Amino acid sequence: MEEQRPSPDALLKQIETDPARLPGRLKIFFGYAAGVGKTYAMLDAAHQMKRDGADVVAGYIEPHTRPETLHLLDGLEQLPPRLTGYQGIQLREFDLDGALARHPQLILVDELAHTNAPGSRHRKRYQDIEELLRAGIDVYTTVNVQHLESLNDLVSSITGVVVSERVPDGIFDAAAQVEVVDLEPDELMQRLQQGKIYREEQAQQALHHFFTRKNLDALRELALRRTADRLGRTAEKSGERAVADAGEHILICLSSAPSNAKVIRTAARMAEAFHSGFTALFVQTPRTSELKGDNLRRLRQNLKLAEDLGARVATVYGDDIAAQIAEYARISGVSKIVVGRTNNKRRFFAGKNLIDRLTEYAPHMEVYVIPDSQPRFATAPRGKAPVFRFSPLELGKCFAAIALSTLIGGVFYAAGFREANIITVYILGVLFSSVWARGRAYGAIASLLSVVVFNFFFTEPRFTLHAYDASYPMTFLVMLIASFITSTLAGRVKTQAEQAAQKAYRTEVLLQTSQKLQKAEGADAILLETARQMVKLLGRTVLFYPVGADDGLGQAQVYFPGEPEPAEAYLTEEERAVAEWVRRNNKHAGATTGTLPGSRCLYLAVRGTARVFAVAGVAMDRQPDLDSFERNLLIAMLGECGLALEKDALGKEKQAAEMQMQQETLRANLLRAISHDLRTPLTSISGSAGILMASADRLTPEKRRQLYTDIYDDAMWLVDLVENLLSVTRIENGTMDIHVEPELVDEVFREALGHLDRHAADHVITCALADDLLLARMDARLIVQVVINLVNNAIKYTPVGSHITLSAEKQGGMVSVRVADDGPGVPDGAKPRLFDMFYTAAGGKGDSRRGLGLGLALCRSIVQAHGGEITVTDNTPRGAAFSFTLEQAEVS
Repeated sequence: MEEQRPSPDALLKQIETDPARLPGRLKIFFGYAAGVGKTYAMLDAAHQMKRDGADVVAGYIEPHTRPETLHLLDGLEQLPPRLTGYQGIQLREFDLDGALARHPQLILVDELAHTNAPGSRHRKRYQDIEELLRAGIDVYTTVNVQHLESLNDLVSSITGVVVSERVPDGIFDAAAQVEVVDLEPDELMQRLQQGKIYREEQAQQALHHFFTRKNLDALRELALRRTADRLGRTAEKSGERAVADAGEHILICLSSAPSNAKVIRTAARMAEAFHSGFTALFVQTPRTSELKGDNLRRLRQNLKLAEDLGARVATVYGDDIAAQIAEYARISGVSKIVVGRTNNKRRFFAGKNLIDRLTEYAPHMEVYVIPDSQPRFATAPRGKAPVFRFSPLELGKCFAAIALSTLIGGVFYAAGFREANIITVYILGVLFSSVWARGRAYGAIASLLSVVVFNFFFTEPRFTLHAYDASYPMTFLVMLIASFITSTLAGRVKTQAEQAAQKAYRTEVLLQTSQKLQKAEGADAILLETARQMVKLLGRTVLFYPVGADDGLGQAQVYFPGEPEPAEAYLTEEERAVAEWVRRNNKHAGATTGTLPGSRCLYLAVRGTARVFAVAGVAMDRQPDLDSFERNLLIAMLGECGLALEKDALGKEKQAAEMQMQQETLRANLLRAISHDLRTPLTSISGSAGILMASADRLTPEKRRQLYTDIYDDAMWLVDLVENLLSVTRIENGTMDIHVEPELVDEVFREALGHLDRHAADHVITCALADDLLLARMDARLIVQVVINLVNNAIKYTPVGSHITLSAEKQGGMVSVRVADDGPGVPDGAKPRLFDMFYTAAGGKGDSRRGLGLGLALCRSIVQAHGGEITVTDNTPRGAAFSFTLEQAEVS
């Protein structure tokens, strides 16, 4: 049958147009058997919500043959079902995409535990409901107690019926409301006999099997008890009562045994009852890679079951399962271990079973044994070696080891050594053979071969396989046993070393990932390093879809484990639609999952604490599924990547906030300076102009000249202020063009001295140049401005009659320009901030006007734009000295 999948275009359109809302609320109508009135109660509650003004839609109601229930559908908007073909028939399914497009306030979806038809987006209906909740839609649904995953074994033991459609307990516990729909068993059986639940033939059959009084009483009690447990857990989470047994930690071991599912469910119920931690441990042995068929299928099912029931899955390596379980339990603080008593066939000479060895390794641990009622099944004996595959190379290594031992034994024999020494040489040869050759079978071959060769070359009669001495058979037997034990131990040590190396390699990859991500700068570099580490770990093709600022998927990047290959198969619209679904829902999807399993890749969300930063895809179409250890490492690796991306995003946000804060500070300082410092010259100008306008005829020429001079000085101060402000702004924004050419420093000094403040005449200004032809690379116009600002600054902050000296000299490949004065100097506390914008040092002449603090900031910007540095130091014996450097130019 051709697989039916949701249209990618429709899926993407729905995702793009779906409004962002808070998660919806789930209400479950809970019963102990079919026919108690769950759907009726749900529809009745829906009518009440509609009367209260809610937007209510019946998404899917199971077509029961119950007139009073179907009558309640009248007056409710019904969503048309989605028709899908399966094995020649048309199946009616809930239309998830239609519900998301309609987006009501409340939707009714019957039968929470229903399994969707092949080709649906999700395998189970509860996954559809989870997506509705994430879209912000409230949901009403129904479920019976026998459909809860953790109670499946209990229900099976009570009724003798194994329920195949089940939902994880986490869905039930996470519901906002659970309303128990209860009915007396006698009344329920009466309704069944009246044909109000099933047709007559089905009703009679149900009365003799499932719907017996004993079964209904037990199921009813189970439903009420489970609801009470949920209420207790909810009360604890809300802090209404203390959590009991908070130190408990329950551990189970995952396996491929049919009874393991029952063990997992029992442990989950215990964890629920004790309110404790729950860990599922998988011990990976050399035999794990040999699991096939039903054993592999059961192992994967048990792993998923443990995850669905809230267990944290961990993986360890080792040959001895009992020892690994006991060691992990000791290190992790486990208080209770739950194991199953396997019902597999026992073999002759079999050692102690898992439970006996576990109690020996952990004598103080509480071990709970769950009996196994499953049919007997055969498993391979513990410690079975991998399937033997003949290899001439490996066999040649065995022959070479025995041949070398024979040569050494011949030398010993010629030297008169005893046979015990020669036997030791052969045992050593078997040991080397076991280490060199791959496979335990070669160690056994070497053991047998060593006995035969020893008998042939070194026992009387020599060069035959006969032996005269009656003690030789016992010698051969002891030699064979010793050789076989030696080869077995050597092979086991070799296997453990390989397992340790593999685990160390994977752990090293995870540590390297953490280190590389810490060094990576930017989201692109982080994703690139993560992709490389994933390829290194898995040896598979990896895809990354970055999530942009608009929360949309960017262009996919594909990384191959070897030579680049055509990537079109992984970049189709269907594959992108799955990745988009993962981004939107923050859930895993794709191959090996229950959501859109027909895709080529397994897609996982790279998430931080609040959002999805990228979607990672792992190709699954050409290689087997990931084992549990690889999957755990992959999730840990993506978690590291998500934290790194979140840290990078927070860093950018912090940088933007700091920049905005600096801009706000700059704006506030500018407004403060303008409102305060510009008021003085403007007031002076307006006052002087007012005096001239009102009484110019009565003023003496000297007084008028003084007023004109004051107006001119104040206006020039404002002009210089505006020029400095504009120059700083252009340099900071990168809009000022700097044309650097070789210029004579002497000419720059002369040009600057011709444009000084008019108060320069009150000071003694001199130039001291050791070399009149000293050249520096500069934009002369800007450096003249620097010299003017530095000299005017000295004029402003030194008393009348002070000495100001301009000098320049070579320092390596640079030219150092110095402006020194013998004024009061600069306080040490002001030096670090003297070149900051809007900073002004305290002091100065009493009649000096305070500046905006832009002159020295402008000097620093210009000098740094030339690749130099500007500093301030104390002058000797007194005063301050400002120095800046420029690149020296040679005379051509």
